[in-house]
Order: sequence, then C-alpha cells, then structure tokens
Amino acid sequence: MDKIIKIALGLFIVILVLFVAIATYTTSVDTMYRNSLTSNYQYICTISTNDVLSNVTLFLPVPADSHGDSPVVAQISSHEISGAPADWNLTLYGTGKATLLQVSAPMIGQRPANGVAQPTTITLIVNASSSSVIDTSAPVENAAVFRPVQNLHTAACPSMNATSASTPVCYQYLTSMYADYTANPAASLSVSASVTGINSWNIFSPASNMYQNNISVLTLHGSNHGWVTSLGWIESGIGSYNVPSL
Repeated sequence: MDKIIKIALGLFIVILVLFVAIATYTTSVDTMYRNSLTSNYQYICTISTNDVLSNVTLFLPVPADSHGDSPVVAQISSHEISGAPADWNLTLYGTGKATLLQVSAPMIGQRPANGVAQPTTITLIVNASSSSVIDTSAPVENAAVFRPVQNLHTAACPSMNATSASTPVCYQYLTSMYADYTANPAASLSVSASVTGINSWNIFSPASNMYQNNISVLTLHGSNHGWVTSLGWIESGIGSYNVPSL
C-alpha cells in the first residue's frame, strides 16, 4: 500500500513539475511577445515628371480603414509627412468612400535644358506606429489600404514570397486619383504609392508578419483635367502567424 502511495505521489510530483514548467514557459513566451511587439505602417508616394506641370491640383489616395481612419491619416493631419516641397499646400479630404490628400502647387518640375529633359521626382513618406496589432491577413476589411476598392479579385502572388512561413493571398483592384494641371504635350507624369503594415516581435529570434498595398497610374502625357483610373495590388498574409493570442 505504501508503495502504491509513493508511486502515486511521485507521479503527482512529476505532473506538477511538468505543469509548472509548461505554465512558466507559456507565460515567458507570452511576455516576450507582448514586450517586443511593435506594429507600424509606412506610406510612400512618388510623383515624377520630365517637364513643368503648372497650376497643379492632385487628389492622391491615402491608406485608411473602412471608416477613413489610420495612423497614416493622423500623421498627415498633423503635418508629419516628409518630402513635400515648401510651396505645396497639403489638405486631407474624406469622401465617405476614400480618404484623399489634396496637393496644390503652382508648379512641379523643371524645363528641359538645351533640349535635354530634366526629370523631377518627389517622394512623400510617412512612418506611423499603430497602437493595436495590424490585421495583416485581412487588410481590406480591417486595416489601412488605398480606397475606394473596386472590382476586387484574387490574383497569383509573386514567387519571391513562396518561402513565407504562411501562404500569402494576393488581390488586384481598381481605384482612382485626380490630376488637374497644364503642361506641354511632351510632358509626362507618373504617380505610384505604397503602404506596408507590419507586426514585428522577438520570441528567441526576430519574426514578423505583414501586408503590402501598391497603386500605380499609367504615365500621363500632356495636360490632364480629371479623374484617372489606377491599378491596385494587395499582398496579404506574408510571414509568421504562429504567435500567442492577445
């Protein structure tokens, strides 16, 4: 009888030690994840021309959630955006379907010198931290993307992310921007923009997950006075999703 009690007590101690070890490990992993977790957005918009554009008004899509909000929008609203020339006037507009950045400038670009084009490229950048974890697996529904999102459909993902810890999902869609300016017939304008949302942490080694959203406008030639259709691309679910639940 004493032997049975000793065996039962030994098993109980082993189980207790295992339970404490597992609980300690789980708590330690959860603490490392919470303490190291950061969530950030980076927005980049590039405007290029090979000549002079005069009396310029652009309405550029800004990444926002379905309610028109995002840390990027908040920073632009606070004038925390780098790369804008001093003579540009920047104003945010919410249309209900999209959030747009109005750019007003008397002139963008420079005239050809000795018959040679003098390209001008202006890059606007916003780096913004998020107070909550970014839903990088479903950004259209729950994160900041360029809107409006029209004719959304799945597309093949680039092979470069075939080694991702998860299986990325990609989409294409149509959206719009506005460009009003006068220019010589040979002048060209191209606009591209991207937003990346990333969650990063360190549990024994660095890890992250992310999504990317890009839009581009086919190169415009000469003057333009109106809305332009843009192609949107989203790649979601890139990286690791083996994390403790918050």
